[in-house]
Amino acid sequence: MRALLALALAGNLAAQCSGTLYLTIDTGSMSQAKVIADALRKHKVKATFFLANEKTIRGDWTLDDAWAPYWKALAEEGHAFGTHTWHHGVFRSDVGDRVRYVLDGKPELLDQAAVCRELKRVDERFQQIAGRPLDHFWRAPGGHTTENVVKMAKSCGYQHVGWSPAGLLGDELPSATYPNSLLVERAEKNLKDGDVLLMHTGIRSRKEPFAPALDELLTRLQRKGFCFATMTPEAAAKAPKGSY
Repeated sequence: MRALLALALAGNLAAQCSGTLYLTIDTGSMSQAKVIADALRKHKVKATFFLANEKTIRGDWTLDDAWAPYWKALAEEGHAFGTHTWHHGVFRSDVGDRVRYVLDGKPELLDQAAVCRELKRVDERFQQIAGRPLDHFWRAPGGHTTENVVKMAKSCGYQHVGWSPAGLLGDELPSATYPNSLLVERAEKNLKDGDVLLMHTGIRSRKEPFAPALDELLTRLQRKGFCFATMTPEAAAKAPKGSY
């Protein structure tokens, strides 16, 4: 009976939606972490976070113990989580059966086992601090993938997730030429059913952080009838690769 009621509720919610969007959030400086979490709670929106162990504005790292309460709370609230690689290096090209991975300007060649370690180390750490495993998704830093690394990651159990052109919210762009008001209007105008959105927990180079505008963007999108869902294999398969 309870399962039937859940299905009926899901059907009713779907009937009320003019379309479904997938909000994805990559780690960054964490300067906007609280603002983002507050906006998601206010609008009852579930997002999919992609985690890397990046240096924060506090001088620590995103997956340090100090951030454990933040991630644990989000996990308990029903958000989804994928791996963004441990070191946040960039996959540049395939070399034979390996992949060229550039970290702090220094390239190295990774084989299948090394790629799996780079992805699964985030999973292992997340289980330590949040008490649950990651979902089976990953995103390459900057969206840069190669044929080899996509296959390697799939063998490790992770499906790559890109983003839709209209879903690139622009929080990494200079605020002088791309103010929040412009980014919100652009997203509201261009987003459509099934689009995957992308923003970050903080971008150091942007003077006007975008996260405070997330509240307004979610308000407008929900007013248009959009619903939000965490990532699914079907949505991931349809999303373009995306890179910047």
